[in-house]
Amino acid sequence: MDFTETSAEQAVINSFSATADPRLAEILTAVTRHLHALVREVRPTMAEWEQAIEFLTDIGHTCGPARQEFVLLSDVFGVSMLVETLNDSDGGTEATVLGPFHLTESPQRELGDSIDLLGTGAPCVITGTVRATDGTPLPGASVDIWQCSADGFYDVQQPDRQPPGNGRGRFRTDSEGKFWFRTVVPSHYPIPTDGPVGRLLNATGRHPYRPAHVHVIAEAAGHHSLTTHMFVADSPYLDSDAVFAVKRSLITEFADRGSHREAHFDIRLAPEGE
Repeated sequence: MDFTETSAEQAVINSFSATADPRLAEILTAVTRHLHALVREVRPTMAEWEQAIEFLTDIGHTCGPARQEFVLLSDVFGVSMLVETLNDSDGGTEATVLGPFHLTESPQRELGDSIDLLGTGAPCVITGTVRATDGTPLPGASVDIWQCSADGFYDVQQPDRQPPGNGRGRFRTDSEGKFWFRTVVPSHYPIPTDGPVGRLLNATGRHPYRPAHVHVIAEAAGHHSLTTHMFVADSPYLDSDAVFAVKRSLITEFADRGSHREAHFDIRLAPEGE
């Protein structure tokens, strides 16, 4: 059969007809359909298509143990946030993006420990309770925390200045589902702009900044895992997050207590099956 503009899409879809996994077949068919529609719409030149291939190749080359440029690309197109939104559990705390810096395992820490190993920035105490959506406390739940420093950098970005595990900690809730730890108030910061995603932002006139936030992954047996943020209420860029991740319910007051700031963030996890 001749491969023409009108026959190309169906020819490729037919080539996947022997796919044993029905979900894989569904996804490949949809990808083919939308990708061919995109190409027919924008009608790229061969030079433009080669440039697109080179861009994706550069994305891959930029990835490494301390950086995930494909996640960053997904983030700035709003796709990471869309996937999180589509998979949000009804009744639970709202989810948001994982981000590109959850690359190392957070060290296990005791309740009340500090995750700040630098001793700089505004001291902060964060408290909260993990509950099921019906309000039942969840003792022994895992609360995985990671954040940037007061200067806006994660430990993996500054291995020569920050000790491994700075700004990271995994905690277990107590018998009442409560958790608490000490840290510093994180800063707003730019996503990495020295790679292909940064060039894309520059080409489109978009700023690279994220509002200040603390990352959280909460998990408890019999409940859906939650990936979310605590956003600092007085941070710049809450209305223009470079990765579209801000939700009003996640904006958290970091109250000034004079010698330190305090924040409280309760988490609700939806039972599995909901």
